Amino acid sequence: MTVYNFSAGPAVLPKPVLEQAQKEMLDYRGSGMSVMELSHRSSEFEEIINAAELRLRDLMAIPDNYRVLFLQGGASLQFSMVPLNLTQKKKKAYYIVAGSWGKKAYTEAVKLAKTIDFQPELLASSEATVFNHIPTIEAASIDPEAAYVHLTTNNTIEGTAIYDLPDTNGVPIVADMSSNILAVRYQVSDFGLIYAGAQKNIGPAGVTIVIVRDDLLNDSPVLSAMLDYRIQAENGSLYNTPPTYGIYIARLVFDYVASLGGVDKMEEKNVEKANLLYEFIDQSDFYRNPVSVKGDRSICNIPFVTPSDELDQLFNKEALAHGFKNIKGHRSVGGMRASIYNAFPLEGVQDLLAFMKEFEERNKG
Repeated sequence: MTVYNFSAGPAVLPKPVLEQAQKEMLDYRGSGMSVMELSHRSSEFEEIINAAELRLRDLMAIPDNYRVLFLQGGASLQFSMVPLNLTQKKKKAYYIVAGSWGKKAYTEAVKLAKTIDFQPELLASSEATVFNHIPTIEAASIDPEAAYVHLTTNNTIEGTAIYDLPDTNGVPIVADMSSNILAVRYQVSDFGLIYAGAQKNIGPAGVTIVIVRDDLLNDSPVLSAMLDYRIQAENGSLYNTPPTYGIYIARLVFDYVASLGGVDKMEEKNVEKANLLYEFIDQSDFYRNPVSVKGDRSICNIPFVTPSDELDQLFNKEALAHGFKNIKGHRSVGGMRASIYNAFPLEGVQDLLAFMKEFEERNKG
């Protein structure tokens, strides 16, 4: 039985990457050591992290005036690092909350505001409608002297995404791009700072990518050297021991994406996979996608439900028996969720559709 991993993260990795890592597990390119044993100060690891950065710069067309950091702590640590570093001079920041992770980012900012001189404001939220769409904003309502506007480009739990960035009245955009980085083409120069946990489209859990514009690096020390973008940048992400093996896998994934034609080709493939699912769901009177605005639909995470919770539970049980793993929806929303990131194969979507059709035929009223 073929197993398809629909997990939202940690998620499926490209098979060629896993095979290359397996091949090099005991002896990395003649070093006589595993990558997990390499000193982060060694020439071998220096080559790995430098190559990873150069490849990512090429894939995302990152301008020279942006720093690329490989950090720890997950995207959730960035909920605190962003205000700690970016609000030293400009004390106001705005948050667009279109999903659970955006809400967590805003909540952490509010908590931090009690410690530092910082004013986070909720610019817009779609929580009242269970995050079933991306809220709109008015640029005129944004103070042009604010430090940043924070948004999440893809809402993993709710299945929505921002493709066209809002007008922020000249204020830098800070984006949590954890679940659609390298899956959708964005212009890095449209952002002041981008951050992303690796465990969806980049590699294993443990690495966080931060792409920050030079002029947003802080002037004064922050709470901790480990939380200081400038210190991390000046030390080439090597202020302390970084997640070396995760960076190595990320480097292999970057090479893999480049070999397939880069981000534009990955987006094309992802749109093809997503459209197959959305078109089937839309023509069905049995399945339903909860996103209210079609233009807000994610191409990476596709939630859907049947006519009842009981049928949802039966679907998840039978899907698991057929090798469709981790398709159960997030515990906060229920139903099902197909996470079909870059490494997820088209064949997996086609097989899922066949199962969905058969399940519908047996269970529709």
